[in-house]
Amino acid sequence: MSERVVVIYSGGMDSFTLLHRALADGHDVHALSFDYGQKHVRELQVASQVCEQLGLPHKVIDIRAMKAVMAGSALTGGSEVPEGHYEEESMKSTVVPNRNMILLALATGYAVTVEADAVWFGAHGGDHAIYPDCRPEFVEKMDAVCRVANYEPVRIEAPYIRASKTDILADGLTMGLDYSQTWTCYNGREKACGACGSCVERLEAFAAHGLSDPLAYEARN
Repeated sequence: MSERVVVIYSGGMDSFTLLHRALADGHDVHALSFDYGQKHVRELQVASQVCEQLGLPHKVIDIRAMKAVMAGSALTGGSEVPEGHYEEESMKSTVVPNRNMILLALATGYAVTVEADAVWFGAHGGDHAIYPDCRPEFVEKMDAVCRVANYEPVRIEAPYIRASKTDILADGLTMGLDYSQTWTCYNGREKACGACGSCVERLEAFAAHGLSDPLAYEARN
C-alpha cells in the first residue's frame, strides 16, 4: 500500500538505497537530512543533488547548535577518525551521543507536519556491534514511543535492520542504482580514504559482489 514516508537521508550508501527502496515500493517520499556539526558536509551535498535529480522534496535541518550536547565523537570533535573495521573497539569513538534518538524525534515531528505515516532510517545489521541506537531493540522502543507521542501515530521503520551492507548493496543493484552518487567516508577529503570503518565495510560489500566501487579512493584495503 502506498504511503507518505519521511526518509532520513544522509547521502550515504545505506540511506541512498533506502530512499530508492521507498520510491520503488510506490511511497510518496519526503527526504530529510541533518547538519549536526559533523566534520564535513560531503554527504549532504550529494543528498541534495540526488533529491534535485529525482524531484523529491528535501529538507535539511541545521541542528549544529546542539553540537554541545552531542559531543565526544570523532565524527564531530577534534579527535582523529579511527581506521579499521566496525567490530574493532576503536570504532566506538565514532558514536555520536544519542544521535538517532534526537534525529528520529525531529523526523517524527516533521512526519506529523507533512502528514506522513512513517519515518524510515537506514540502520542495518553491520551497525549493531558499535552503535546501540541502530539495534533492533532501540528501533522497537522508538517505534512504540512515536506511535503515541502525538495525536497522529507515526511508525519508525528500519527496513534493513537485520540486513548486512552486502545485502543492502544487493538490493540497490537489483534497482540499478549508481553508487557514484553517494558518499560514505567519514572524512571529507577529495577522495574517500578507504581506511575508516565506513569505507572498509563499503569496499567489502562491493568485493563480495565481485564489483569495484565507483568512488575514487586514496587507498583500497
